[in-house]
Amino acid sequence: MAFAYRGGVLCAEAVPLDEIARAHGTPCYVYSRAVIERAYAEYAAALAGRDALICFSVKSNSNLAVLALLAQLGAGFDIVSGGELARVLAAGGDARKTVFSGIGKTEAEIEQAITAGVLCLNLESEAELERVAAVAARLGRRAPVAFRVNPDVDAKTHPYIATGLKQSKFGVAQEDAERLYRRAASLPAVEVVGIGSHIGSQLTEAAPLIEAAKRIAALAGRIEGAGIRLAHIDVGGGIGIRYHDEAPPPVAETVSRIAGALSGRHERLIIDPGRSIVGNAGLLLTRVEYVKPGPVKNFLVVDAAMNDLLRPALYGAWHEVRTVRQLPPGGAVYDVVGPVCESADFLAKDRPLTAQAGDLLAIMSAGAYGMAMSSNYNSRPRPAEVLVDGGVAHLVRERESMEALFALEHRPA
Repeated sequence: MAFAYRGGVLCAEAVPLDEIARAHGTPCYVYSRAVIERAYAEYAAALAGRDALICFSVKSNSNLAVLALLAQLGAGFDIVSGGELARVLAAGGDARKTVFSGIGKTEAEIEQAITAGVLCLNLESEAELERVAAVAARLGRRAPVAFRVNPDVDAKTHPYIATGLKQSKFGVAQEDAERLYRRAASLPAVEVVGIGSHIGSQLTEAAPLIEAAKRIAALAGRIEGAGIRLAHIDVGGGIGIRYHDEAPPPVAETVSRIAGALSGRHERLIIDPGRSIVGNAGLLLTRVEYVKPGPVKNFLVVDAAMNDLLRPALYGAWHEVRTVRQLPPGGAVYDVVGPVCESADFLAKDRPLTAQAGDLLAIMSAGAYGMAMSSNYNSRPRPAEVLVDGGVAHLVRERESMEALFALEHRPA
């Protein structure tokens, strides 16, 4: 196991977490290279022998070291902003293996993507098609495009991360897709290359993904029947992980069933995993500042907060909490809370823990949508990030300095 107790201390691979805390302070994100490699290898093995591309979802974890590792493993990338494209290129990623999703691409971002030579721009409205065509014509280029089609499938996940229903802001409606593909095929500055969908995140059942794939495959057949040949089908991401008591099916099983839903189709399969590659590869290391007993609740006040890990406050998400020193459980029941001035600032609730001021805690399964969603709320510098490779801990992002908080601000003369 990448995160296990050795000699009474929780370790990341072979490095004790208390050593990382001494060297780099807290709060601090810690990632395991071995877990990332193993998770990516599951997808690669499941897709072996098939024309396929794994495009890592950059929004889940955009650290350059993580992106560089995945690029070295052969991954492509799924991005949703010009900033994410810049990160992919800075990390050594290949623009030709990068799909640009997202509903609000600016003209500058579209130009950036076309100039970089991305594999595909995933379009999410008719207005975006016209904008992409105009930018490409101005550049004297042909823009490779696909439509993200909303298959109206219930992903059975948290409503904030469900993206495939009719009321969603994402994608184009199935009933509009064939007309939009004909329009796109008529534009000289546009090259139609694919079709895609993405129905949500943290899916713990395979059935919604399979149903969405079937609907997109059927639609691809009708589009091809209209004389528009597609090079790829992008089935999106969203495969969930175990945080608490979830029981998602194995990646290999889900990918195999998705591929089965596309049987008979000739297009290249693109899949865009994020959380399932990095989620359980990371943790947030934090130190207890105060133990605060109360008449109704007991609190462990720690130096990490909702600005460092937003998921509990935003989604009510559950993360396992472990003491870095191996201690008997159940000293008392605590809410683990941060110093931010919001009642929503908690990392865990009602946890039996044995801890005192100065102790280190590990908030587990924080490798996805942790640092990527962090902020400077309450003028708090963002944490350091460390990537562990066997017995070596690499600092891959320095802790933000106080001066960096206002380095871009100016007082009027």
